[in-house]
Amino acid sequence: MGTVNRNHCNTCLWSKHVDENKGDRRAECHGGMRPIGLTFKHEGMGRQGEIMLIHECAQCAVVSINRIAGDDDNEKVLSIYHDSQDNLARMSRLEKQRIQPLTSEDEGEVSTQLFGRPGSAI
Repeated sequence: MGTVNRNHCNTCLWSKHVDENKGDRRAECHGGMRPIGLTFKHEGMGRQGEIMLIHECAQCAVVSINRIAGDDDNEKVLSIYHDSQDNLARMSRLEKQRIQPLTSEDEGEVSTQLFGRPGSAI
């Protein structure tokens, strides 16, 4: 965690739908991209990647995954994680797109990455 390049607000974590493909700025939609969950960056077999935000366009429903920046609101990131646990239909839809949303089993790693300590008392 700690990228200095961001595509979202560090307070509310919303983004804007501007890309069709990463970095191309060709999307015509320009809808708001709401943060709907978290996933881990793929780092290879047996390696745990950094937390990534899952965004969904509120206008056209396109989904994208984006890095978290070092000055993002960690409490807001944690809130998105907790809120995403209750939406099983969305989790299933993401899995069909080959996106693995974080589950309750990932809570310790989420806490460690966000706050530097493991635990479920978050």
